[in-house]
Amino acid sequence: MFKTIDEYLESLKTEMKDADPALVQDALADAREHLYMALEGKRESASDLSETEALMAVVEEYGSPEETAAAYSEIEKRTSPSLKRGGRPQSILGRIFGVYVDPRTWGSLLFTFITFVTGIIYFTWAVTGAALSLSFLILIIGIPFALLFLLSIRGLSLIEGRMVEALLGERMPRRPLFDRPGMKWLERLQSLLTDKRTWVSLVYLILQMPLGVIYFSVNLTFIMFTLVIMAAPIAQVFFHLPIMTMGGKELFLPNWSLVLMELGGFGVLTLTMHIIRGFGRFHAWYAKWMLVG
Repeated sequence: MFKTIDEYLESLKTEMKDADPALVQDALADAREHLYMALEGKRESASDLSETEALMAVVEEYGSPEETAAAYSEIEKRTSPSLKRGGRPQSILGRIFGVYVDPRTWGSLLFTFITFVTGIIYFTWAVTGAALSLSFLILIIGIPFALLFLLSIRGLSLIEGRMVEALLGERMPRRPLFDRPGMKWLERLQSLLTDKRTWVSLVYLILQMPLGVIYFSVNLTFIMFTLVIMAAPIAQVFFHLPIMTMGGKELFLPNWSLVLMELGGFGVLTLTMHIIRGFGRFHAWYAKWMLVG
């Protein structure tokens, strides 16, 4: 028998202790919202029931923690990120050159370039919003503005998590945390201020700009370097352009060395793709660690 919703949620959390943390967060948010709304409705329709009796009636309709955990685990098997389902090649050559056909590589490449833009947006909004929130606290609009700013941080972190899941294949929360309706502005602001996830999300958004710059700079440098190496032999053979010019003298390489240069460029390109996929794996772990409660 559960006397409070929190007791049910603790039991559900225990039942899902081996599940993905993001799935657990979604399940707890869903259960909290459903139980709270159903309990309020039960109280209105059957006012003669005690709170415990009303809660037990709601739990009977919703399902026990064991049933709920089993249902979420079954759903997760069918809805887990598609990029996460891919198997890892067993052979050495498969591990080296399989990077080109691994969707996570291309997802990581797209994500790291997008992060360069979103990181600037996140950083600008986070720093500007925090400064304005502190400045406006002495005015009547201070509390509403601070509340909207902190809610926007929660929203941006949810959006960021959806991008991480779509492009990097890491399971992230798919629904916002539930806040009890009818809360006054001061109560909701206090709830946001005392929740560590708010501040961790704020730090994450601020750090996205330096991380985006690092990802973009390293990837672009390696890609451009690779393209130059692989384009130089083609330019010499088909357009009779020198490999380089030193002191006014044009340097042409023998044909056999052009083949080695092309192979070297392909090797650097393969290394670049592994670096890009490595950035994606790192950021998937980092985002999971920062944004999942």
